[in-house]
Amino acid sequence: MRRQRPAQHENHERWLVSYADFITLLFAFFVVMFASTQADHAKAKAVSDSVKEALEHGQFSAAISTVLGRGRHEARKAPLTPDPTDLRENPVPPATPPGPPKPPADLTKSLSSLQSGLENEIKSGKVQLKMTPRGLIISLREAAFFASGDDSVAPASYPILAKICDVIAEVPNPLRLEGHTDAIPIHNSRFRSNWELSAARAIATMELLRTRFHVDSDRMAIAGYAESAPADSNTTEEGRAHNRRVDLVVLSAEALRVEPMADNPPPEKPADKPFPKAPEKPAHTAHDP
Repeated sequence: MRRQRPAQHENHERWLVSYADFITLLFAFFVVMFASTQADHAKAKAVSDSVKEALEHGQFSAAISTVLGRGRHEARKAPLTPDPTDLRENPVPPATPPGPPKPPADLTKSLSSLQSGLENEIKSGKVQLKMTPRGLIISLREAAFFASGDDSVAPASYPILAKICDVIAEVPNPLRLEGHTDAIPIHNSRFRSNWELSAARAIATMELLRTRFHVDSDRMAIAGYAESAPADSNTTEEGRAHNRRVDLVVLSAEALRVEPMADNPPPEKPADKPFPKAPEKPAHTAHDP
């Protein structure tokens, strides 16, 4: 008896072949349509040149988009990566090193500006100006700037400090803030001596100039002299009032010769050397105890 072959299962995916042929023909149709519209030979040559350049330098998509009129704003936002050959032909100039620091300015003009701007404060004794070989000394008297035995700068003195800062901002000279007291010892809950009070007042003045009036902190230094450098006699109340002060000293070129300055950067910290490995302990032999 002849054996019958089993019935083959029907292939339900045969339609994909026809669908693929249809998509291929449709793609070819649109290609022909696009080619027939490109009558501009100059633009076609530009496309050809762009394709050649992009293939050589690896910028195919950006160059084509620019020539075809698409993505021009993207090209402006993200310019093409420079060709390494261009960098060799037109090397990027090295960054210009910072120039030397500005020399100290002549303080005669600063003194004249302060004398005219602080005329009323000088007459009332709140501020005293003096030109010395060290530089221009601006003495801020305690009565106008600090409460007795305190280091907080009085807000009423801010307009005076603003005038001073406007003048010292025009010169690059370093500043020294030096606190002074009278000869009467102080001992309260906050300050144990005149040394602490004089230094605290100099620091408070420096912080105010830095935070409120934006004076560069690199220009400033502080010192506390207590009663060791009086400006007047300590035997009278008027003299002691003159001694209680903070001197803002704008250093002259002569004073800078003896000032401690960071002329050379600190040496680099040497790299940490690894610790030497401990010698390996030899293995025990049969004769070892």
